[in-house]
Amino acid sequence: MNALTILTLYVVIMNIIGFGIMGIDKWKAKKGFWRIPESTLFIIAVIGGSIGSILGMHTFRHKTRHWYFVYGMPAILLIQLLLLFLLSKLPLQFIFM
Repeated sequence: MNALTILTLYVVIMNIIGFGIMGIDKWKAKKGFWRIPESTLFIIAVIGGSIGSILGMHTFRHKTRHWYFVYGMPAILLIQLLLLFLLSKLPLQFIFM
């Protein structure tokens, strides 16, 4: 496997996890169970699961009343896209050193 395949697989898995933990936390909230900390939800988004977290927020209608999620999750995604754009401008041999 090359580096791009591994990176793509990592991002896909993180987004599945981001989507899933939003659904799990919503289910736990409805049942009154111990919840997933908000910091964990944000960490999953920061380390690559932002798209899945955003989709999970809207699919499960979870954390959509909290401004820091409504604006924070898209802000994380925008920063990640900006970093990806900037990295794409670097010479390829510099990225994979």
